[in-house]
Amino acid sequence: MREAVVLVVSYFLGTVPVGLMVGKVSRGIDIRDYGSGNVGAANVLRTLGPGPAAVVFAGDTLKGLAAVLFAGALVQGAGRPIIVVIAGLLSIIGHSASPFLGFRGGKGVATSLGVIIGMDWLVAAIAFGLWAAIVGAFRYVSVASILASLSVPLLMHYSGALFGRPVPSTYQILALAAALLILARHRSNLKRLFGGTEPKIGQKVR
Repeated sequence: MREAVVLVVSYFLGTVPVGLMVGKVSRGIDIRDYGSGNVGAANVLRTLGPGPAAVVFAGDTLKGLAAVLFAGALVQGAGRPIIVVIAGLLSIIGHSASPFLGFRGGKGVATSLGVIIGMDWLVAAIAFGLWAAIVGAFRYVSVASILASLSVPLLMHYSGALFGRPVPSTYQILALAAALLILARHRSNLKRLFGGTEPKIGQKVR
């Protein structure tokens, strides 16, 4: 029963449409009607600016972190890692398929970051640093998000050798699943990248 409550709450934490709410409160708009139509921080940045985008990024990250911390606090014992993994995955799915958005949503990058922070903050910090470095060098948020997400399962797999503390295999599976979901959610970005029309930071979506 406790596990079921954890999983249901984790999903609904992910469904909270932070980007939509920020657009309504800050400018009285539906962010889905602007730019790429996405509710994530990148589209909010292009549409509303850095302040609202930071709020959305923080809010979406906290959704994933809260799901993992909630699961870890309520579920103890040998089954804890798998419940934490499922809770984290459900929060990401809830973000990407929110009933408040017609079962659509964001691309899951910030929420996945929150989940990884809850599982292994050092891996999350390195992945975020990689994301920031790629954004700074190339100004493509999509490229940074894809490469940073793909780095997480690798960092977790080699965490024993790199950091002296191996990550549970179930966490590695979650990281791989999240990376594949993020890659799939960026299909349109990849098409624009190969077509030379993907916008950089500061540019509008064509």
